[in-house]
Amino acid sequence: MEKIRYAKKFEILINPTWEQELEREPLLAFSFILSTRNNQLMTVADEILDLLDSGISEEFIDGVQVTKAGILIWLWLLGAYEVVRTMCQAKNCFSSDYMEKLIPLKRKLAKIRMPDAKMEKQGKREPVSSNRSSWCEVPKSKDLMIGDPENAYSAREIIEEYFVTIESLSPKDITGTHEESYAK
Repeated sequence: MEKIRYAKKFEILINPTWEQELEREPLLAFSFILSTRNNQLMTVADEILDLLDSGISEEFIDGVQVTKAGILIWLWLLGAYEVVRTMCQAKNCFSSDYMEKLIPLKRKLAKIRMPDAKMEKQGKREPVSSNRSSWCEVPKSKDLMIGDPENAYSAREIIEEYFVTIESLSPKDITGTHEESYAK
């Protein structure tokens, strides 16, 4: 099984042009800080995947590694939701084609995030049981199921969906900066 990793391995460019930087990281055109946060999410996602790969097998589950992966996926999910929420809030700064990809991702992240962040079902004032594991290990796929246990999601799949969506952003999809989103 080929390992998918998200942290960018950039070759060092001497005096890169702004256009070269934007090709590598289009989110820079919207916000330097949000682009940096996205890069931090890549690093955390890689650590989560490494922990799952080494901590789960069909014969054994390493509780220390899986617990750390579970804590990190919780934090990653909170961060990913906030990056996407910020972008959706500034919808006038992105092409309508890109927003059609981003809005469903925001909804899915919200649905997964709510049971862990507020311990209630998304969109309802209804509790998610406290007498449960925060996640469920799936040995065959070396994965964690996260969110509402009655409607759980794959940690690996949501990480992949997030990065596929974010990485589909191109410089032409950005029509304004974060600051400009408040002026329009």
